[in-house]
Amino acid sequence: MKNFAQNNTIFNLLSEAVSEGILVINREHVIVATNSKADQMFGYGEQELIGKPIHILVPDSHRNNHDFNVNRFFNTHRSSKMMVDRLLFGLRKDRVEFPIQISLNPFETDGSHYVFALVFDKTELSNRDLQIQELNEHLEKKIKTRTYELRETVAKLRKEVKRREEAEIRMKSALERERELGALKTKFLSLVSHEFKTPLSGILSSATLVGKYKEAHHQEKRLKHINTIIGEVRHLNSILTDFLSMERLEKGKEIYGFTTFSLSKIVNEVVYNANMLLKIGQHINYPQNIDDIIIHQDEKIVTLILTNLLYNSIKYSPEDSDIDISIEIVESQMVLKIQDQGIGIPAKDQKHIFERYFRAENALLNQGTGIGLNIIKDHIENLEGKIYFISKQNEGTTFTVELPINNRIDTGLN
Repeated sequence: MKNFAQNNTIFNLLSEAVSEGILVINREHVIVATNSKADQMFGYGEQELIGKPIHILVPDSHRNNHDFNVNRFFNTHRSSKMMVDRLLFGLRKDRVEFPIQISLNPFETDGSHYVFALVFDKTELSNRDLQIQELNEHLEKKIKTRTYELRETVAKLRKEVKRREEAEIRMKSALERERELGALKTKFLSLVSHEFKTPLSGILSSATLVGKYKEAHHQEKRLKHINTIIGEVRHLNSILTDFLSMERLEKGKEIYGFTTFSLSKIVNEVVYNANMLLKIGQHINYPQNIDDIIIHQDEKIVTLILTNLLYNSIKYSPEDSDIDISIEIVESQMVLKIQDQGIGIPAKDQKHIFERYFRAENALLNQGTGIGLNIIKDHIENLEGKIYFISKQNEGTTFTVELPINNRIDTGLN
């Protein structure tokens, strides 16, 4: 140490020209020289560090390995310098730690070994790093916040888009239903006009002709036209009954009234009225063994079902053909079948036959509203029954109705 101090004039001149702190340490870990920058850096006065052990500049938490590392450097780096890349911490006189980086250079003079330590104060850099870190953390938080807000906005936008798409679909559906309803109304009015016009024309014509047959020998002709009038009036009444029934079903106002009645009475009335509509050579085969059958059901609806199916068979069957009616009682159910030899239903139209206003392509030239089968199907299902058919074009159709006949619960559609 004395040898180094005796030759420190040149060292002082050189070290003061350096902007970084300089410490010279001997093999005993004692500080033998410093420059003013180092004194200022560590908070000591001029020459105050000379003769002090180097570990006073090391924080307590790093002192355990410090002496070992200094000895190892003296032993292994006698002829080479070393830059400690990692950030270290120095300890000021006021016990405040601060970040430093050190470059170590071993050298020998007058037979003694020393380490020349160039100390870089990284406080400003550390502060910048801290600021950068804080900025990064702030930026990350801001990005997270913005990302969350963006996701929320995107989610809201998606919901809004979905809501608008659903609203658009509902609107399109409503417009489509409105168009369909308009088309149905137009078709309905056309059907009503046509269905009423034809029988009314027949009634007017027959009534006019009856007035012309005044002589006694014209009685047969008068009866013929009177029967025509009666038949057309019943036909009109049937159409009106269908329309009224359809309206009640749509509004949920149909109320079923169950009574006990004779099945043969209903069949006789329906067949009697149907006979007035028969074409030349047509014949209705009356069901067998029903005189003693008493059922409990809605008499009006049973009449409507039988009338609708029988009138259809007459309408769509040719002259000189038979129409068979069969009725069986099977386990508290009435099984009604009406079979004809008529035009039948085309295979491609059969799945639509119970749809309202639908008419098969081979029946378009015949009178009809296309609502009868739809109405009786609704009634039958409301009464916990079922209706089905088999048909082949140009060979005929068989409709089958299965209906409970002991339902004693008077229920209505509300």
